Amino acid sequence: MPADYANGLEAIGDTPMVELPALRPDGGASIHVKWEGANPTGSLKDRMALAMIETARERGDLEPGDPVVEFTGGSTGSSLAFVCAVLDHPFHVVTADCVAEEKIASMRALGARVETLETPNGSPYDGLFDDLRAEAERVRDETGAYFTNQFENSDQLEGYEALGREILSQRPDVDEFAMIVGTGGCAMGTARALSERDADVRLSVVEPAESPVLTDGTTGEHPVQGTAIVGSPPLVDPEAYDRVYTIPTEEGIDCVQQMASEEGLLVGTSTGMNVAAARRIAAEHDPDETVVTVACDTGLKYLSDGLYEGLEGSTFCLC
Repeated sequence: MPADYANGLEAIGDTPMVELPALRPDGGASIHVKWEGANPTGSLKDRMALAMIETARERGDLEPGDPVVEFTGGSTGSSLAFVCAVLDHPFHVVTADCVAEEKIASMRALGARVETLETPNGSPYDGLFDDLRAEAERVRDETGAYFTNQFENSDQLEGYEALGREILSQRPDVDEFAMIVGTGGCAMGTARALSERDADVRLSVVEPAESPVLTDGTTGEHPVQGTAIVGSPPLVDPEAYDRVYTIPTEEGIDCVQQMASEEGLLVGTSTGMNVAAARRIAAEHDPDETVVTVACDTGLKYLSDGLYEGLEGSTFCLC
C-alpha cells in the first residue's frame, strides 16, 4: 500500500531500482539504476537539498524563516526551492540565461527569487562559474542569507548515505557502483554507506573525457549538466574510490537516447554518462554479477536542450 506522507519532504528517497536489460553487454553483468526521477522534483538533488537545510537548522546556522542563497545551473536550484518552500525559507537562486528553460521555470514555480546573469549570446563563457559564486556571496553578505555552498558543503553526504543504504537493501548482491562526479557528494556519501556494509563493493567515479579533472587535472567545457567544469571537487576523497572512468560525451548521449528508445526511460546527460560507464564495467564482470548506478533525474528537464536530437544542448554544466 502506498505511503501516506505528512508533507512533500517525506516523499524524498526510497526510489525504485530498475534493471536495464537492453544495455547489458553480451556475457556481462546485469546493470541496474536507482531511478531518482521518482523524487518530488525529479532529481537526486532533493536528497542533498534536504540534508543541507535540515543539518544547518539543527546546528542553529539557519533559523526558522531565514533566507537561503545558492548558485546553480538547475537541479540543485529546483531541489532547494522545493525544500525551502516546505520549510518556509525565502530562497534566492543565482543562475544564468544559458540554463534550460524548464529548470528556471521550475525554480520560479517553487517560489524562488531567480536572479539570472546575462551571458554572451546565451552561451557559457570562461569565468561564469566564478561570477555566479561571487554574486551568491554578495547576496549572502548584503542580506545575511545562509549560503548552502553546494560544492563545499559536506552536510550533503548524510543525504546520500541513505541512497547507499537503499542500494544495499534492494541489491545486496551489488559488486560495483558507478557515479558521475558533480559536487562529489553523491559518490562519496554512497561510498560511505557501501563501505560500512561490505568492503568488497567497488566504487568507480565517472567524469567527461572532455574535462578529465580527476585523472589529469585538465578542465574543459562539455554538455553534461550537473557536472562541475572547473577545479577539483573538494568533497571528493581519492582514497574512497577504486578507479575513474572518463567517458566521451557522445557515448553518454548515445546511452541517453538508447534508454529512451529501448528502455522507455527519459533521463538526463549525467545519467547517460553513468550508464555508459556501467556498461563498460559490466563487460568486465561475469554474468552472475551486478553493477549499479544512478539515473540522476528525469529527462523531461532537458527537452528544450536538444538532448534527444544529438549534441546541440547547452554546455553549461553547473550542478
